[in-house]
Amino acid sequence: MQEEPRPVSTGTGRGAGRREAAMQDEPRPVAGRPRLILRVTGGGLLVATAAIHLDLYLTGYRSIPTIGWLFLLQVIAAFGLGVAVLVSGSRLVAAAGAGFALATLGGYLLSMWVGLFGFKEVRTTAGIVAGVIEVAAAAALGILALTPAPGQQAAPAGSPALDRLRAGVPGAGWLVAAVSVVALAVLGGSVAAAGGGSASAGGGLKTTRIGGVTVLVNAKGFTLYWFVPDTPTRSNCNGSCAAYWPPLAGPVSAVPGVTGRLGTIRRADGSLQATYNGHPLYTYVGDSAPGKASGNGLNLNGGVWHEVTVSG
Repeated sequence: MQEEPRPVSTGTGRGAGRREAAMQDEPRPVAGRPRLILRVTGGGLLVATAAIHLDLYLTGYRSIPTIGWLFLLQVIAAFGLGVAVLVSGSRLVAAAGAGFALATLGGYLLSMWVGLFGFKEVRTTAGIVAGVIEVAAAAALGILALTPAPGQQAAPAGSPALDRLRAGVPGAGWLVAAVSVVALAVLGGSVAAAGGGSASAGGGLKTTRIGGVTVLVNAKGFTLYWFVPDTPTRSNCNGSCAAYWPPLAGPVSAVPGVTGRLGTIRRADGSLQATYNGHPLYTYVGDSAPGKASGNGLNLNGGVWHEVTVSG
């Protein structure tokens, strides 16, 4: 009597089902070409943010105490991380780049909300563009960091949590997408609520001594400046320039003892700006407190800025 052949298990039982479910939970590796695209995109965007911050540093932020050095540090770090991502493609470097991009965005938002080291950021096109680029860089580098490459083996780390991280994070794409949407929403809301730069308050002009020179200041004691490219009837500081060099609203008066000819001009937006001896007047956001004149002699926004001396 022949023995009946025993059925061969096809792996369709409960154990196989558990294995299939576990396989579905594993992060899908990102293939070579998409990883290269993420690597070039993320690294390139970090370098782009470095270029924007370098321009901002050279065109005004370098004169602001503490903030100027932070901008320069951001330029160096973003450029270094961007190049490191492009050269190595390391997941660890990509993670560092993503975290740095989000941290830079957080600093920008914090400066708009409550101020940072005595400086409150204003809304500018360059700042908004930099914020969007930082979100895009964090997204590209986040996916690159959280998903393993095909065939990549997770080296034993001695810790289940570290082993899991090296193997990749399940649902990395959805996680990065969610963080990016939240970051863009917060950026958009913050930009909408932030000031875009407005005329500084007028009032009674007076004088003070700064660096051995008697200069004109506004009612709050902030130094007043004049812009070389201006004419007695026209201001050539508009847009983002006026955000960093707020025009002094006119008309104004002067306390007794302040000599000079006061007047007003009509700006491009229709508002009145005060003038002194034919010079349209401005304050500077880099002056964190009365008695400062950090804008004096700066060559920014198309011309040189000078503090207004009593003699004009």
